[in-house]
Amino acid sequence: MTKYTDHTRRWIQVFSYAGLLPFVLLAALMWLVTEELHPFVALALAGYGAVIVSFLGGIHWGIGFKNTTTMHNAPLQNFAWGIVPSLLAWVAVTMPAYAGLPLLALLLLLCYWVDQTTWPAAGLKQWLPMRLKITAVASLSCLLGAAAT
Repeated sequence: MTKYTDHTRRWIQVFSYAGLLPFVLLAALMWLVTEELHPFVALALAGYGAVIVSFLGGIHWGIGFKNTTTMHNAPLQNFAWGIVPSLLAWVAVTMPAYAGLPLLALLLLLCYWVDQTTWPAAGLKQWLPMRLKITAVASLSCLLGAAAT
């Protein structure tokens, strides 16, 4: 298991929870802005959601590369799964907000489900409770944003 100093652990938590600010702010704005601004705010929320989903997929490439240095035949599922979230998030961004934002919410939940099965072997199990909280807020934000369309 990877050891983190208290200082590093604290900053990881700060950065992680701060990443929720755009989700929450943009979801709230979907309910507050005029109808003319809805497409711009919806695109901002979908774009941010897609970036985060892609980031979550990319973590698996990091796990895969770590495994290639410690194992002779690292499992390819890390690399294969790592591209799936990006591709599906790209599709979500091209959809109307009422459909794309719920798809992003589903992708965030799917990424968490996959991480539950892969992170423990990578020594990242200790971060799953935080990931669950972040996933819940981010997914709910996407759904609330979609409901405003």
